Parts: sequence; structure tokens; C-alpha cells
Amino acid sequence: MAHNLHKTLKEFDIGGKKKGQFYSLPQLGKALGVDVSRLPVSIRIVLESVLRNCDGKKVTEEHVKQLANWKPTANRVDEIPFVVARVVLQDFTGVPLLADLAAMRNVADRMGKNPKRIEPLVPVDLVVDHSVQIDHFREKKALDLNMKIEFQRNNERYQFMKWGMQAFDTFGVVQPGFGIVHQVNLEYLARGVHKKNNVYYPDTLVGTDSHTTMINGIGVVGWGVGGIEAEAGMLGQPVYFLTPDVVGVELKGRLREGVTATDLVLTITEMLRREKVVGKFVEFFGEGTASLALPDRATIGNMAPEYGATMGFFPVDEKTIEYFEGTGRTKAEIAAFEAYFKAQKLFGIPKAGQIDYTKVVTLDLGTVAPSLAGPKRPQDRIEITNVKQTFTDLFSKPVAENGFNKNPADLAQAYTAANGVDLKSGDVLIAAITSCTNTSNPSVLLAAGLLAKKAVEAGLKVAPHIKTSLAPGSRVVTKYLEAAGLLPYLEKLGFGVTAYGCTTCIGNAGDLLPEFNEAITKNDIVAAAVLSGNRNFEARIHPNIRANFLASPPLVVAYAIAGNVTRDLMTEPVGKGKGGKDIYLGDIWPTSEEVHKLLKFAMNAKTFKANYEEVKKPSPLWAKIKGSNGQVYDWPSSTYIAEPPFFEGFEMEPSDDIAPIKGARALGVFGDSVTTDHISPAGSIKETSPAGKWLLENGVLKADFNSYGSRRGNHEVMMRGTFANVRIKNLMIPPTADGSRVEGGLTIHQPSGEQMSIYDAAMKYVGSDTPTVIFGGEEYGTGSSRDWAAKGTQLLGVKAVVARSFERIHRSNLVGMGVLPLQFKGDDSVDSLGITGAETYDIEGLSSDLKPQQDVTLVIHRKNGETKRVSLLLRIDTPIEVDYYKHGGILPFVLRQLLVA
Repeated sequence: MAHNLHKTLKEFDIGGKKKGQFYSLPQLGKALGVDVSRLPVSIRIVLESVLRNCDGKKVTEEHVKQLANWKPTANRVDEIPFVVARVVLQDFTGVPLLADLAAMRNVADRMGKNPKRIEPLVPVDLVVDHSVQIDHFREKKALDLNMKIEFQRNNERYQFMKWGMQAFDTFGVVQPGFGIVHQVNLEYLARGVHKKNNVYYPDTLVGTDSHTTMINGIGVVGWGVGGIEAEAGMLGQPVYFLTPDVVGVELKGRLREGVTATDLVLTITEMLRREKVVGKFVEFFGEGTASLALPDRATIGNMAPEYGATMGFFPVDEKTIEYFEGTGRTKAEIAAFEAYFKAQKLFGIPKAGQIDYTKVVTLDLGTVAPSLAGPKRPQDRIEITNVKQTFTDLFSKPVAENGFNKNPADLAQAYTAANGVDLKSGDVLIAAITSCTNTSNPSVLLAAGLLAKKAVEAGLKVAPHIKTSLAPGSRVVTKYLEAAGLLPYLEKLGFGVTAYGCTTCIGNAGDLLPEFNEAITKNDIVAAAVLSGNRNFEARIHPNIRANFLASPPLVVAYAIAGNVTRDLMTEPVGKGKGGKDIYLGDIWPTSEEVHKLLKFAMNAKTFKANYEEVKKPSPLWAKIKGSNGQVYDWPSSTYIAEPPFFEGFEMEPSDDIAPIKGARALGVFGDSVTTDHISPAGSIKETSPAGKWLLENGVLKADFNSYGSRRGNHEVMMRGTFANVRIKNLMIPPTADGSRVEGGLTIHQPSGEQMSIYDAAMKYVGSDTPTVIFGGEEYGTGSSRDWAAKGTQLLGVKAVVARSFERIHRSNLVGMGVLPLQFKGDDSVDSLGITGAETYDIEGLSSDLKPQQDVTLVIHRKNGETKRVSLLLRIDTPIEVDYYKHGGILPFVLRQLLVA
């Protein structure tokens, strides 16, 4: 039953004689004496949800008043219960989430309850996009061959998804081969506004991928959460978060000739990472913002995790409406969308001075220059003129300074691989147009096609040993590249369509030739990858490629032709063309006018409609997948899917006892910027790793290992893969003779002093009832919203993670799994406190009356008998998180609520 708090339930005209109801924010402001028009647009959209869902229980009138009275620089102590309209998943994170739901149904069934109590209360869409790998490339049937292998590898996972589709009423799957979740979300799943009982409300969501923020480009409030939080949101829990700061970014001017949206987003990423916007909303405004095409806005929104923000939000305006028209939404949908936002006075890009922001940052678009980012982090932007020098400098710099710690003389040394190819450091071995960030953006894809055309006509080629690929975010991309006559030129350079999915960017680049791997490891070659993705963390792209650069699609093609990142493309030739003539980048770089002329092919409503009408028609490969039936899953024997252990010993009443942690040991001591890729890798599984050994013991051949990401439905693999990244550096391991840090998932077991894998040490500690802790530096847990980074940490027996600072999603995930996130205060750190990992540790101040963000005490007991007491900040940030922790995590908390309902 709709309420009418403060007489806010009003009517609005949709067009013709049609009317709808909505909860009016202007009326709320009038009733409360608040000028809501000064609130950031993103805050107002969250406020609408709080107002509409006010039930006096989970969402109260006090919550409405608190958020309506948001102040730009107030202390952030109020907790917002945000009820989202829908949830979106990708398959790497969606499968373990589905496994948790299935396990909850098992618990309900065992307790004699109706398993259907466990049912998503909002629409949930899972887009299968992370499972395809680049096994075949530079051959005509690469797309079909890669899809066939994908289905063979993932048959058990896809059977499980098919079970979920029939078991849950609100759970839908977009089958493999349609594109990347974020682009499918942008082009198809997003509806603008929703309607229930003739009450209209804005599209809002959370997604189990950190790049869910791409949807911010069309005015949708939404962000990435761990699968743990997403489950709670699906099952009726609001998404709780502290009232955020909102940083306004004023964009002025226009981009210069030759500058792409990718260059802009890399500049914004560097700028906002420097502004420390972690955990904040970022909202774009100003004339420069209004001038940006919708795909450019989506590209910027996509990279919010890289600059650390919760969102990178763009309000709805005429460009948004044009995009909805161009992507084939119905006239009725578009009319309701536009009329609703105008009725709420939310339509249009704000100008300077109209909104009260916590802080305003300004960027003149005219200052943006062509750029890449890397070689290890997306925020490390390099102007193209400096790429050669930066790589040369980093080659010999120590690892602590982001370098490779190599002898400068080795940079020019070439080594012959077994197939006769000479390899040297800086050589590009992978060049991929991939990932949602840029493959959603026609301007940069058309630019890549035009550059390819000019390059082919000039006689340029890409060396055959370079692994090139084009993995568009949507099948529509192929249609407009074909219509523009550009796809054949990309194919001639090796950039034929190899997949529709998140490939190289997620670590699904596929392997290199064995002789290349051998040459790289034997000679310690620092090889390079160039990709148009959003992530380039260590060992993510390929375990043997150490220098990874993010670049626009046309620059990916250019560097593939050049073949080495030590060639300065601004002063040296890209390569030799017909007759041995030197061809420079300026000779083949397309003009903005040339790109603009072809944009008409990209926004064809009929093409979009025809494409997405196929979503619900099973492809021949998808139709062959046979899922089991029934409301409760029977968990057949599988190395891909297993019943998760998170509900073992489940009881209806949680324990009241929150005791201090005594006599803990350090499982790992890590430095700054430890990512979720370091904690829970997504890529290949080594035979010699604990996960690889387990798979071999269970009859899986090395050729069938697949990836960590694809095996996230099996906790036996994932807990063994936790902290197993080949590039992670545990500071407990003594450095080598030359002072460099040992890489790989190793630790020192105490008190034995024995070196072993982190997994083996963790099991020893669990066996002896010894609690463990992890120590980290700044930005612990950056990267993908990977719930297994928290789940694996918990299953290894870790009770607390102590770090200088946490990335937003991982901190929340740790709490959601019952692991304490604790933060050093002031200048305290592992280094300043002399923590080596050889000590024992107590954590005092934990009790049943735990308070958000209270102080606790770390007691360090050194081997020499000395004791040091250090105050830490408890990063359980909100009252609801205290409840989650007391229940042993968010999943037991929600399950108890559902089973007593």
C-alpha cells in the first residue's frame, strides 16, 4: 500500500491523457522547509528511494529527514537504508552468489521451512560475460571456436545457472555471446524509470562488479558491491551506507583534436585518485559535461573504481534521451522517463553554483593530452610523449618505486625463442581491444577502425607473434564496424572479433606460446601488453607479462604495429610501409571529423532492437545445456560447484559472545596497493599452487584447469587460491641477495620458522586453534569487487585485517564475512611499529556492546619479551554492520531474518 508521507504522493503528466504517480521531492522539500534543489542530483535520487520505501521499520521518517537535510561538509554519521530497484550480476561473481542462495535453501529445507522463502524480491539479471577466453585469434572462425571451448569448459557452471533460472522467479540470465554486462546493462537492461501500482520511480541498482558504475553515465544511481551485499539487497535488505560526501567535478571547454574519451578518463582517474575520493559520490556538472556524448560519460562512469569513488554520476538530460532513442527503447518508455525527471526537477546538467557540493574540482577539457596508463596501475597516467622514457626509467628502478629492478643494459638484450622470434623487454606480446570501458564507445572504436584502414593502405602490418584480439562489449559494435566498412581493415591487422565478453581485461587473454613463456621466465624479460581495458594490476593480464598499459583502441592498434613500448610514437615511425617508407602516427591518426561522419552507423535503433530481441531465444549451444529441476539444489559432484561452507553449524540464534583476540599470528604482512587480484586472483591456476595440486588430486588435467574466476563456485579451489597471486609480495619472506622481494603466495609459519604456502600455513594455524591476522598498507583491497577476497580470507581462519586504509568494497566485504577491518591511526604503520610477522598479537576492546568506528587496541608481543600497545580504528562503520558482525556475517544475519518471517 502506497503511503503519503508529507503529502508527497503526487500525479504527473506522461503525455496525452496518461498520468502517473510519483513521490515528489519538491513537495518533500516544501514540507520539511528544505531547498532540495541545492542537493546534489545523486543524493536526491537516493532520497526518493528512502522516501518511497519509508515503512516505519527498515526505513523510517527520521531517515528521510536526515538525508533531506544533507549538508556538504557535515560529519558523516547517518546511515542510509537504500532500497534499489534491481540487481545486476556477471557470471564470475554471480555463480558464487547463486551458490549461497542455493545453500540457504538447503538450510531452510533441513529446518522444515519452505525453501521458497529464499527468493529475490527485486529483479536480478546475470549476464554471462566473464567466461570466454582468447584461445583462438587471428583466424576466421576464432569467435565460434572460442565460444565452443567456453561452453565445454563451463558446462557444469552453466547447468547450475539453468537450475537457478527455473528455481527463482525473479532471476534471469543473458546467455553467453551477447556482450559485457555493463554494456548490455547500458543498452538494454536499464529502463530509465520503473512502475509499480502506477507509482513511477527511477532506475537504481547495485551490481556484483565494481564497474557497475558505467550505468551512472545515463543518470542511474548504482555502484558495485560484493556478492555478499548484493545477496542481502536481493533478499529484502536495504543497501546500507554512511551519508556520503559528494565531490562536484566541473568540466569546462572541449577536447582538442586527436584526443579521445580514453585520454579524458585516464586524466580524470589520475586527478580524482589524487583528490582521495574513496567512498565518496562524484557528480559531474558544467558546460563541458553537457557537451560530452553519452558514451563518453559512460566511459568516465565506468572508471569510478579506478579513481576510488562510489560513483561517477552524470544527471539525465537531452543527450540521455537521445541515447535511449538511438538504442531502441520504446516511445512510451522514453516519454515516461523524460516526464518523470522533469516533474522531479531532476532534468538537465547543473551549471556552476547551482548545487552545494562538499568540494568542487575543475578540469579544462582542452588540457587533456593523448595518454596511456601503467605499467601496473590504472591511475598511473603517462602522456604518450613520455611512454618510452617512463618504461626505460622504471626498468631499472626498485620494485618499491613501481619499477622492475633490472640492469639497464638488459633493456636492449634480445633473446631468441624456440620458434625463431627474437624477444626483448618492452616487446608487445598482447594487444587487445577489450573491456566495457572503451568497447561501449563508438567514437574510439570507429577511430581504431579508421586508423587500421589508413595503416593497411600505407602497407603497415602487425607481427604475427603478437596476440591481437577484438572483444566488443556488444554485438552491435560488429554491426556498425561492418556498416562503416572498417572491420576488414581491423581483421587484416589481426583484430578480428574473437569474443563478446570481458576477456583480456579480466585475465582471460589465454596463454602465450610455450616457447614465449619459457624465454620470458628463463631470461627475466619484461614483456608488455597494451589493452583498451580498465585494469592492469600485476599478473592480471597474464602471469608472465609484467608491463601492462591501458590505452585507447586506436593506440592499441598503433602499439601493436610498433611492436614495442620503447618506440616513441610521437617522434619515431610507427613502422615501415610500402617501399620501406617510414610511417608516423600522424599519417594514420583519424581526424575527429572523419570519426563524426561515421557515428551515424553506431546509433541505429533498429539494429539495437533486433539484437536484443534475440536475448530470450536460446542459441544452439545454450539450448544444449541441461539444468536440473526443483526448488532445492542437489549438489552433484563437481570441481566447479560445491555447497559453500558458510552455513555449517547454523543456528537460529547468534552467539552473544564477542571476545578479544588472543595470541594471534601474522599470516601475511603486505605493503601498499594490495589489490583484490593479489588476494584472490582471477586468472590462470599454476600446477604447483595449492589450488593446482588439489585439482590434479581430483582428476582434473592441467589443460582443463580453466581459471580461478570460473571456479568461484567451489570453495576448495578458492580458499587455496587466496593470496596465491604470483606477484604478491609477503614482507615476512626475507629478500633475496640482491635486495629484491620474493614473489608468490608464501609465508613463514611461526613459531617453526618454516617457509610454506599461505594456504598450508593457514591450515596449520586452524589445526592448532591459533587465530591469524593480516597486515597491509595504504589502499588495501583496491580493484574488482571480489567477494572471494573476503570469503577466502575468512576460510583461511583470518580474524582481522589491519591496514593503513581500505578500499570501500573490500572493507565492507570483510565485515560481511565476519572479519574485522582495523585501521592504523595517524602515522602508525607496519614499518613505524617494527612489525615483522614474527610477533604474537592480541586485539583488545572487542565486546558485545561493540560500537561503530570505536577504538580497539593492538598488543604486539615481540620475541624479546617487549610489549607494544597501539590504538586502532575499528572500521565497522555503521550500526547495521555491527549487527552483521555479531551474526557472523551478513549471510547468516539475512537467513535468520528470512526464516523467522
